[in-house]
Amino acid sequence: MKIAIFTTGGTIDKIYFDAKSDYHVGDPQIKVILEKVGATIDYEVTEIFQKDSLDITDEDRQTILNYVVGAQTENIILTHGTDTMVETANVLKQFAIGKTIVLVGSLTPARFRESDAEFNIGVAVGAVQALSEGVYIAMNGQIFNPDMVRKNRAQNRFEETS
Repeated sequence: MKIAIFTTGGTIDKIYFDAKSDYHVGDPQIKVILEKVGATIDYEVTEIFQKDSLDITDEDRQTILNYVVGAQTENIILTHGTDTMVETANVLKQFAIGKTIVLVGSLTPARFRESDAEFNIGVAVGAVQALSEGVYIAMNGQIFNPDMVRKNRAQNRFEETS
């Protein structure tokens, strides 16, 4: 099973420069992480763009959708910033039929020593191989339905809604 991995930036790829939290989105970290942990899955990483998710537009979501729909595999992981991950998942859910798509990000940059990035990516890799067709979000050790999740900014985590 080949997994297409598309990257869009977000906190997972951020680089911080100073105490004022000045940052920019750097190179995708998912390939570095998969190599570091010795992942033996068949995958290909394609960078779509490097943006903070708050800067992702409807046009950007259409670009993401075009990549996903055009993928030669049914199994897709999309790295994405956490602030608008749910919005992008809902677009994909409407139009990317016949695929298993898992969006994943992190609440702290992958370059940080105590980042949640590796854990979240591990959950996403397992999920994309095990779940049936649909769109999912992998965060905080859970798989969420995009219709029933929100980012709780106060507690810095994703949680199910009812």
